[in-house]
Amino acid sequence: MIVRKEIILNNQKIPYTFRKSRRSRCMRLTIKTDATLVVSVPWLLSRKKAEDFIRQKADWILGKLEYFKNKKTNLPSATRKDYLQYKKLAREIAQKKLEYFNQYYNFKIGKISIRNQKTRWGSCSRSGNLNFSYRIIYLSENLCDYIIVHELCHLGEFNHSKNFWDLVQKTVPEYKKIRKEIKKM
Repeated sequence: MIVRKEIILNNQKIPYTFRKSRRSRCMRLTIKTDATLVVSVPWLLSRKKAEDFIRQKADWILGKLEYFKNKKTNLPSATRKDYLQYKKLAREIAQKKLEYFNQYYNFKIGKISIRNQKTRWGSCSRSGNLNFSYRIIYLSENLCDYIIVHELCHLGEFNHSKNFWDLVQKTVPEYKKIRKEIKKM
């Protein structure tokens, strides 16, 4: 069940999407990059409880909404048309870079998927599948390398521990600087 609602937070009318899910086990607030709020709750939880939760997190929500409203990016918007046009190119780039960097790691890679993700550059599943946003095609070489290596290293360490970062540093020694650049995008 998905419903569009509004709530007043600090004298501001904030629109949000209210989602009830039978699979959800807890309440979750998501601020999307287009500065929209999504509230996901378990099926049996009332909207009043969800709104109480939203009010408790008002400062955080307003801060994030403001951040995304003011955030400037050099990247084009992620349209479906662009995704379909550049998906093949993104796959070729990801596969070549994975092949190159995996010479240093020798991890078993599952399926490689290219998606039209707006909030993530990549992800890794426990079964060894790697997913990348088609928007990696817009990144500079060192940023793209970092994204590929980051997800590849999750095949060795499925966390962000010191061991994980040691793996990343093996092929991307300036990862800390690059990571800061990625977060600004």
